[in-house]
Amino acid sequence: MNANQKPENYACLAVDLGASSGRVIIGNFDGNKISLQEAHRFPNGPVEKDGTLFWDFQSLMNEIKLGLKKGIASARKNGAPVRSIGIDSWGVDFGLLDENGNLVSDPVHYRDKRTQGVMEYVFKNKISAAEIFIRTGIQFLPFNSVYQLFALKQTHPEQLQKAQCFLMMSNLVEYMLTGVKSCEFTNATTTQLYDPRKRGWADDLIRRLDLPRSIFPKIVKPGTKIAPLKPDVAEELGSHEAQVISVATHDTGSAVCAVPTLEKKFAYLSSGTWSLLGTEVKKPVITPRALELNFTNEGGVEDTYRLLKNIMGLWLLQESRAEWERQGRKYSWEQITEMGEKAQPFMSFIDPDDTCFLPPGDMTDRIRAWCKLSGQNAPETDAAIVRCVMESLAMKYRDTIMQLEDLTKSSLGKLHIVGGGVQNDKLCQWTADATGREVIAGPVEATAIGNIGMQLLSAGMVKDLWELRRRIHDSFSPRTYAPKNASKWLTAYAKYKSIRIKGDS
Repeated sequence: MNANQKPENYACLAVDLGASSGRVIIGNFDGNKISLQEAHRFPNGPVEKDGTLFWDFQSLMNEIKLGLKKGIASARKNGAPVRSIGIDSWGVDFGLLDENGNLVSDPVHYRDKRTQGVMEYVFKNKISAAEIFIRTGIQFLPFNSVYQLFALKQTHPEQLQKAQCFLMMSNLVEYMLTGVKSCEFTNATTTQLYDPRKRGWADDLIRRLDLPRSIFPKIVKPGTKIAPLKPDVAEELGSHEAQVISVATHDTGSAVCAVPTLEKKFAYLSSGTWSLLGTEVKKPVITPRALELNFTNEGGVEDTYRLLKNIMGLWLLQESRAEWERQGRKYSWEQITEMGEKAQPFMSFIDPDDTCFLPPGDMTDRIRAWCKLSGQNAPETDAAIVRCVMESLAMKYRDTIMQLEDLTKSSLGKLHIVGGGVQNDKLCQWTADATGREVIAGPVEATAIGNIGMQLLSAGMVKDLWELRRRIHDSFSPRTYAPKNASKWLTAYAKYKSIRIKGDS
């Protein structure tokens, strides 16, 4: 921070990239409270080329630059020029750069079918699941970067031969803005190629999978000052002052950074397309029980880890809503919540994490099929589908919190829900009911706030993570939900636990 700069003049930009939308948010800090102003919001999604799902990276960069340009101009107009920029994104996906610093190919979308069966092949022919977990502590998901890279080696080895550098999506954006290549810690851990004990890339795992070690760049901590904007980019965007800071570049890492808790032991749920439910620990929990329960130890801020589980989340409703819209039935999110509330309770449940729900398209048919295969009545109406999904998520959250407390041997107390899912008032209440614990919901824009928060920490505007969380708590008013109808939810939970697809254990 400039010695002559007053705290109330500090402004920064958060580029927050999600799997369905992106936004650029102006963050202002007056020395006490953080305020937000949206500069630009844009849709994001996969494009299909020759049967493969890609991210349209050039289009994404165009939108990011437009948002940065708007944010820089707006901040300057308000008398507080932008001092720093941070980028966060979803995890696991990446781009490969050639010797000239150009993309070898557009990054492939994690929902692409190229990883089907790859994880199982790796376990059988290269290295066991137990060995991978011991090295990395990361949850097994078929689209983790390690399996994407192995699939690429099988299908397009020429791309890996051309590759000189591997960059996660947020770090790829940083490179386009600054010319600096690095991989930030929180995102590096999502690759399932990071060894937390060695605090670096899992070299033996990379070697056993015959992946090129030379492409993996230096790993940096969240809050690292990367570089100013490249001269041509600075000229294009209208800022020669802004410094790019590598925040918690994994969006969940940023969201957890923004949990407005004043207690050291807490559970969090980052609720959006995915539900990420976990707690913050100082050391990764790499035990046989954690492996059995398929938990993950992703990197966090300030030398912490995020012990959590990935749950399919609001993707189930997003895809159902898109399907209904294609059929001519257009519902707002408020209407969807109301539909779920009015439908008959506890009629049918699904396992939200069944891999059959991972691909896009025909979601409601798959939900009905799952219910029939498990011996339940299929939800016939749109409202019944909504109720089934929301109640199933609430039950899954209960399961996961109980497993967390088993793994950490501690009581986690309240559940903090952050992210876009807090706008679903009924799901927040049902989560409190299902888990039997108080739910603190908010802030909605937790990922952008955590992004901004790491920029403030890096600039010395707040002294540590706990001061930052107190500032966030004071800046954004969360809503509290007390559990209700305990006996009804306990009875329904017993029903949920008894349901199995025929043939499953």
